[in-house]
Amino acid sequence: MMQKEAIYHRPKNNFAYAYDERTLHLRLKTKKDDTLNVTLIYGDPYDWKDNAWQYHKKKMLLTGSDDLFDYWTTSVEPPYRRMRYGFYLEDESESLVYTEKGFFTEQPLDTNDYFSFPFLNEIDVFKAPDWVKDTVWYQIFPERFANSDSSIDPKGALPWGEYPPARDNFFGGDFQGVIDHLDHLTELGINGIYFTPIFKAKSNHKYDTIDYLEIDPQFGNKETFKQLIKACHERGIKVMLDAVFNHSGYYFEPFQDLLKNGEDSKYRNWFHVRSFPIETKPLPSYDTFAFEASMPKLNTENPEVKEYLLQVGKYWVEEFDIDGWRLDVANEIDHQFWRDFRRTVKQIKPELYILGEIWHDSMPWLQGDQFDAVMNYPMTSALLDHFAHETISVETMADRLTSLLHSYSDNVNEVAFNLLGSHDTPRMLTLANDNKDLVKLMYMLQFSFPGTPCIYYGDEIGMKGGADPGCRECMIWDKTEQDTELFDFLKELISLRKSHSAFGNSGSFHFVSAKDGVVQYKKETTTETLLFLINSSEVSQSVEDLSLSNEAKSLFGNKIKPNTSLTLEPSGYEIISL
Repeated sequence: MMQKEAIYHRPKNNFAYAYDERTLHLRLKTKKDDTLNVTLIYGDPYDWKDNAWQYHKKKMLLTGSDDLFDYWTTSVEPPYRRMRYGFYLEDESESLVYTEKGFFTEQPLDTNDYFSFPFLNEIDVFKAPDWVKDTVWYQIFPERFANSDSSIDPKGALPWGEYPPARDNFFGGDFQGVIDHLDHLTELGINGIYFTPIFKAKSNHKYDTIDYLEIDPQFGNKETFKQLIKACHERGIKVMLDAVFNHSGYYFEPFQDLLKNGEDSKYRNWFHVRSFPIETKPLPSYDTFAFEASMPKLNTENPEVKEYLLQVGKYWVEEFDIDGWRLDVANEIDHQFWRDFRRTVKQIKPELYILGEIWHDSMPWLQGDQFDAVMNYPMTSALLDHFAHETISVETMADRLTSLLHSYSDNVNEVAFNLLGSHDTPRMLTLANDNKDLVKLMYMLQFSFPGTPCIYYGDEIGMKGGADPGCRECMIWDKTEQDTELFDFLKELISLRKSHSAFGNSGSFHFVSAKDGVVQYKKETTTETLLFLINSSEVSQSVEDLSLSNEAKSLFGNKIKPNTSLTLEPSGYEIISL
């Protein structure tokens, strides 16, 4: 008997959505290994003949399984863009019809019993910029990337790379340094740069904004920034800035006025003050980011605050032609603000990429009215927990990634921001205990996973570092100290992603198996199928029953024998074109 309690569908969000202006994607969730076949029953609600509803049937595909559930998926192009539908489920002993009204042993005749997709309105289709799907990002922490103009160094700047990073020291990284090293990014294959904040601030990390309309003088001026944007665009590189709208810095002028004038400040409603007089210790008497007194939370529901921040978002797009906004602590700001933000910036540049920093389930922000994507930390944690921390098995990693992919629509997954390291986390090589082979395996999965991958500056040359501030060392530019082999590996992955449609964001992704430290997954398009094999164990593993054709070949030039087993060395990998 099928477990009815585990069978789930909702005609919304990731279970029923418009993939494009003609196509609907439908998903059903059942208990793992509980159902043999699922067939979609569907038709136009007004298509009747001889008092009988004219329905159709289409077999659904099992597109993934995790530890608890099977996920079934299909796509339909209803000719009149509307549809009633249900699901016919079978196991060894029974069959059921599942509809909005529940379960039936016989197929209902009344279309009102079925799930409804009332009409596919094109304006409701989730649309993110197409260019993002083919972008490989590179995250730059400007203070630590390169110093080419010592004349604008902040007071007390230290010699480049001669001291360990601290929370309060400076080394003088600037925009000219980025311009001077764009060849490094072009050689690697990068076509998108994500800058952490560049606006005037007191700290070296710049997440404590003083002035949202001014560039921090240690980085350069607006003219130099325009030159940087121009140089990037000439190389086909998009530029994304980091906006901190959840909170300002302590020295933000309105907050300074609040500190000075208290209840009489004209800015008292720009912030969330719990009591007067203003106190910063032991806990601030106003809302902040994470109890940080230097980061007072902005009241984005206040019309003046809202208008100010919307003008900030608009200004940098209009004046400097940036290509994206990354939004810090995005989940703590009200949804209406983000709806208005999207409308404001997209009116100027419809192809602007809007990326939210959210670490948890992000469906409320990914309805097409707020963000184009979020930072894909669930993917990050799944890979790091298996390969680096060794706290989960390869089976659990595959389960978590499968569940993640079915938590969102395909058009959301295609532009997810996939990262493994950042200014907030220890560096990959450090987490992996200096095991470069494991780092390569993580990169292999990251770059072939649906979404748009990002490299944290210096990771491509084997830089190390613990948690903040350890992960914010000065970029190493001495070639003799760089891991050029790791650089070349990443360069090859990026090249494969660009030259093979199935490697990137086109087509499907599904796990074939995950056991004994080996994960296999396929990526398929209408013209190409790639099989990925990754062995994270410390011993050689023989992979049986590959059923390879005579035409199968390795993307790395290895010789592949058809219809035979394949031996993967410890921390070994293979990509086979089938």
